[in-house]
Amino acid sequence: MISIIVPTYNERDNLEELFSRIDKALADREYEIIVVDDDSPDRTWELAEELSLIYPVRVVRRTRERGLSSAVIRGFKEARGEILVVMDADLQHPPEVIPLLVEAIERGADIAIASRYVKGGKVESWPLYRRLISKGAIMIGRVALPKIRGIKDPVSGFFALRREVIEGVELNPVGFKILMELLVKGHYSKVAEIPFSFGLRRAGKSKLRGKTMLNYLRHVYRLMRWEGEIDRLVKFSLVGASGILVNEGFLWLFVQLGLPKSIAVVPATELAILNNFTWNDLWTFRDLRRGPLIGRLAKFHLAALSGALVQFVVYWVLLFLGIHYLLANLVGIILSFLVRFVVNRHVTWG
Repeated sequence: MISIIVPTYNERDNLEELFSRIDKALADREYEIIVVDDDSPDRTWELAEELSLIYPVRVVRRTRERGLSSAVIRGFKEARGEILVVMDADLQHPPEVIPLLVEAIERGADIAIASRYVKGGKVESWPLYRRLISKGAIMIGRVALPKIRGIKDPVSGFFALRREVIEGVELNPVGFKILMELLVKGHYSKVAEIPFSFGLRRAGKSKLRGKTMLNYLRHVYRLMRWEGEIDRLVKFSLVGASGILVNEGFLWLFVQLGLPKSIAVVPATELAILNNFTWNDLWTFRDLRRGPLIGRLAKFHLAALSGALVQFVVYWVLLFLGIHYLLANLVGIILSFLVRFVVNRHVTWG
């Protein structure tokens, strides 16, 4: 049994074609369609109930709840199948791809994602700003959440999974991208990405708004907290603060011992780097230590160098643009800190 979960809101004009194409795509398989409708003003739920006389459709009409993720979670609870498929009703997700997702699950994948960004996938007729928003969202997610780093399209709304992936998993009903949450919290070992062409919306309106993008960032933050990445970032910050004290203290000591100020800064900086590496290795990234110590130390130096280069480049660019030198330096320091954290999280202790 394949359970296809379709959250809807004002999608009445798409339902007949959607159900017909799903039926043709799965002609030789047992399936059910679960429509979870948020009491659409255009009475999407009503037409879905009428079409249930023709197709294996069950309708859940919600009058008090709203939201895409909570609708999908409700669909999971209602589903009878062992393979669960999630897709939109707007026909941008072609039903003909469903058998490919199911076959990937049957070949051993725990999650199969219909991906726009693997070889063979594409997006049709998106303006440049939509492409930039989509790519930017994916980049933010992959940097902030190491568990999804290898996924090309972790924000896809079209995917399939084994029921076991969500068993015992507490999902956040106010989350923005349910797939990203499944990739962070779910029980799985193998993910497959299947290329598809993200089509044009046939009817209705796109739901992309400024509030939507803000909700995405909030969702990423919540998942970072759940994974412990926020705690790790705080620890990294505290270690960095201790490095400043070490650097300043040894700089003063070496100058007192007679070293020229221009030379004393070199060993003082190296000792601060060694201090930071030691505490990060023993505390911040203790659970992620892999490989030889000398290798991690070399990569940590590389991260420090990357951060310094970013700081200097940002400083000089902002200075050239007329920004006050103190503000330019502060921006450089902040970006340098973020770069060092990301490089260390994904490379040194990746």
